[in-house]
Amino acid sequence: MTVAPPARQTPGTGHNVLGMRVLITGGAGFVGSHVADLMADRGHQVTLLDNLLDKAHGHADPPPWTREHDLVLGDVRDADLLTGLLRDTDVVCHQAAVVGHGLDPSDAPEYASHNDFGTAVLLAAMHRTGVQRLVLASSMVVYGEGRYECAEHGVVRPGKRTTVDLDAGRYEPPCPVCGAQLASRLVPEDAPMDPRSTYAATKAAQEHLASAWARQTDGNVWALRYHNIYGPRMPRDTPYAGVASLFRSALARGEAPTVLEDGDQRRDFVHSADVALANLLACESPGTAGELIPINVCSGTPHTVGDLARELANACGGPEPRIVGGARAADVRHVVADPAKARDLLGFQARVTFEKGVQAFATAPLREPVALQPGQTTQAG
Repeated sequence: MTVAPPARQTPGTGHNVLGMRVLITGGAGFVGSHVADLMADRGHQVTLLDNLLDKAHGHADPPPWTREHDLVLGDVRDADLLTGLLRDTDVVCHQAAVVGHGLDPSDAPEYASHNDFGTAVLLAAMHRTGVQRLVLASSMVVYGEGRYECAEHGVVRPGKRTTVDLDAGRYEPPCPVCGAQLASRLVPEDAPMDPRSTYAATKAAQEHLASAWARQTDGNVWALRYHNIYGPRMPRDTPYAGVASLFRSALARGEAPTVLEDGDQRRDFVHSADVALANLLACESPGTAGELIPINVCSGTPHTVGDLARELANACGGPEPRIVGGARAADVRHVVADPAKARDLLGFQARVTFEKGVQAFATAPLREPVALQPGQTTQAG
């Protein structure tokens, strides 16, 4: 499924109408490759930087979707390589990262090395070469739990869900003041960060590093907080894949998708074509000098994880999902996004509906499986 970019803006609207030179880190990966295609279709000159780790790509050969672009094989932590690439760059679209929950805290050094040290090296190279525009791939995981409201105490931040409650099937976080049931609300960008996994902590750190860089250099940053992305080229058959990919892999084996908790966890599932569109609009918008502006990238139409499993099972003609209870240590209950800021500042509104997107995803090409060993992690855009 493809989404055409909006018509070019005229001068004075805040959008650049001229072709730009764009460096996309992680450009061979899931999101980065879709951004590259859309940017090139728009008339921009794109260069992809990717180290094609076998943990992420399964083999050393560049994936077929990179053939139409200028691909540089290299690591975002290579300062000399970055300096050379950035001399011919107008804007950086930084997608490279180690992604997913990880296995346990022993993954932390690799996550911090790729995500945070890599971002620091990139920002230093941008300062040396005078590049002042950055679009950063962030994530909704920086919020931890989403926004909740208590009838008596208003907006509150629930604490960590306990193993006792999860084992007993009590999945909804209670009010931390009175213990009453909470209502899930849309989470805005000014909600406090509360990362609850190593990956989430590195994403929050990336935002802090980029914000400090913007203040020091008068650069500008759009931090795009992706919600649950799905679509073509998604990695499959790895423990780090998104839930949509895990469900589809199960269905391809003739198995029922396995849904944790009671299936009523609310998320915002956004198609990769819409995520690419948000990146295009951010790259074309000058932002604000000296500031990092966080933006929710979402569909604006929440669904439950159970909804996704059932919709995908129907599209694949497979068995009904199995609801098995339990939860992973870093899982949160509800995270649904407020889309207003993306609309107001970037003119972004998702175009792919949940029903059409899931139907297309049922037969979309996915990235080849990766053989992982215990303790290994994946890197993807």
